[in-house]
Formats: sequence, C-alpha cells, structure tokens
Amino acid sequence: MITYYRDPDVLVTSDGIRMGGRDYRLDDLARVWHTRGRRQWSSVAGRGALAVAMIMPLVVGAIAVSIAVLLDASSVTTIALAGGGILVGLAAVPLADVLLEVVDRSYDRGSHRLEIWADVRGAGVLLLSTRNRQRFGQIYRALQRALDHDSVPRGGSS
Repeated sequence: MITYYRDPDVLVTSDGIRMGGRDYRLDDLARVWHTRGRRQWSSVAGRGALAVAMIMPLVVGAIAVSIAVLLDASSVTTIALAGGGILVGLAAVPLADVLLEVVDRSYDRGSHRLEIWADVRGAGVLLLSTRNRQRFGQIYRALQRALDHDSVPRGGSS
C-alpha cells in the first residue's frame, strides 16, 4: 500500500481514502471533481485592513514631516516634528514584516471554499470542503495519483 497524503482528517492511499470520517475504496469512486465556492468578502476586507495598517504609519510620518517643513515654527519644533515623523515611518518596517506574514497566511487560506466531490455508487458525495488552498491542492493531487495508480493493471503475465 502506498500513502499519498496523510493528515489527522484525511488519508489517501493506493487502497482507498478516508475523508470526513468515512472510508471509500478507490473502486467506489466513479468520477472525482472539484468546485470552488463564491468569494468570501470578509477575507478580502481583512487583507485590505492589513494593507491600511501597514501604510498608516508611513502616511502619518509623511504628514508630520510635511507639516514640519511647511509650518513656520521654530527650528526646534521643526526638527522635533520631522524627527518624530521619520521615527514613526521607520517604526512601520517591523510592523509591516509581521503584517505581511499575516497577509501571506490569508492567501494560503484563500477567499473561496474549495470542495472535492465524487460519484460514489451513483450518488454525488462531498468528500472534502476547505478554504485552505495549499491543503486542498495537496489532497486533490494525492487523490489523482491514487486513482491513476489504481487504473494501472497489476500483476499477471501476458
């Protein structure tokens, strides 16, 4: 038996699959396909909020420097405003690194629900539903490899 994919909820082998707490033999799967659900706008809005959070310190810093240059104030006030604006802008660098990591993870999760379906003994059965694009791709490819392996004739002499 060859194991193509394994995690706590899914097992794909050359003998069969386990998804959603149910076991299926590969022979039971007449056809396998995948669908993509509608976009979940909350994911997109979350990424937009993260982008605003990354840009805000730079905007505030630029405004402070602009005010320092345009304001007809003492040199101490001008230096303080410009220095504060530059420090706020520089503070955005470590914050942006953390927020970019969060944005990367949000793209891994995806903004669509992804589903794997199969015809099992004449009925369409939902095998898997997830928003995690990477996991979905790994499972779907493993299932394709298992089905391709299952279609290869075994043993016998000609």
